[in-house]
Amino acid sequence: MFLEVSQLRVRYPNRPQSAVDGVSFGLRAGDIGVLIGPSGCGKTTLLRAVAGLEPVAGGEIRLGGTVIGSAGHGVAAEDRRIGMVFQDYALFPHLDVGRNVAFGLHRLPVSERAARVAQVLELVSLEGSQAQYPHELSGGQQQRVALARALAPQPQLLLLDEPFSNLDVDLRERLAHELRSILKAAHATALFVTHDQQEAFAIADVIGVMHEGHLHQWDDAYTLYHRPATRFVASFIGHGVFTNARIVEQDGHVTVRTHLGPLTDMLECPLPSAYPEGRCDVLLRADDIVHDENSAVKAQIMRKSFRGSEFLYTLQLKSGDTVMAHVPSHHIHNVGDWIGIRAAVDHVVTFAREG
Repeated sequence: MFLEVSQLRVRYPNRPQSAVDGVSFGLRAGDIGVLIGPSGCGKTTLLRAVAGLEPVAGGEIRLGGTVIGSAGHGVAAEDRRIGMVFQDYALFPHLDVGRNVAFGLHRLPVSERAARVAQVLELVSLEGSQAQYPHELSGGQQQRVALARALAPQPQLLLLDEPFSNLDVDLRERLAHELRSILKAAHATALFVTHDQQEAFAIADVIGVMHEGHLHQWDDAYTLYHRPATRFVASFIGHGVFTNARIVEQDGHVTVRTHLGPLTDMLECPLPSAYPEGRCDVLLRADDIVHDENSAVKAQIMRKSFRGSEFLYTLQLKSGDTVMAHVPSHHIHNVGDWIGIRAAVDHVVTFAREG
């Protein structure tokens, strides 16, 4: 692994709990890792520790096999060859684009510096913009300049702290896909922080889900969604709810009994012995619930959210249990209506029953 974080702990003075506690993960050269989680979960603190901006209280950080941070030892931030892109771009308003991008290239001869500036501006599709000033650019263009400046010195690692947070939603999604293409073209190794799942899915090779200073899972997006390691990951990634269930096995066939009826023909499912008497909570995601007017199971629409091609319905069964469902938007129903639904679950995700 090119970036190795082992049992990392970061503490702030006068706080009883560590902001980052026992976090371990690895990032291969050329890969893009994304840290995601709710506000205050420790993801930005972890990023700052990798950058050398926060002291390490325990564990260590290795980059290219060299320890750059541990308790009582740390390579100075300016000596780590790490580039960083901030939320607010941090461009110098009195410098034009060319001089902003060249800011970290003062050791290069003038001709090489100009060539490198032109090269990275072409990489971010801003060729020929050297003479413009930041205030003359759109938010998306300013973000590209900040990225070009960070890439210009050819850092070992690029860190990005919620770089799209100041942009509108449509632009953020488009730039997320473009950013991945730019980083891959530059053969950059990058660690990215966001609270937006769609950004993470668009950019990442691997995603880490954090909560209260702990890293719950470090995996690709598909595995996080279909095989969440903890109850928090299961609830944080995607839309879904937990419902009581019981796993039974009869004549070699495993069935999961729920208020929606039995779940059968699953791709994977734990055996009843995994839980006392087979009783557990099963995660039902919105794409596990199918709108079917011929189904004997009915549910009442409690809330609906229009998503363009589909509605996200929050539904309540007669048992009182709540589920969610994606329904194509040409099926128009009102809040309070009863509709037929059925479960179509391939990956059964279960956890010990709470309460």
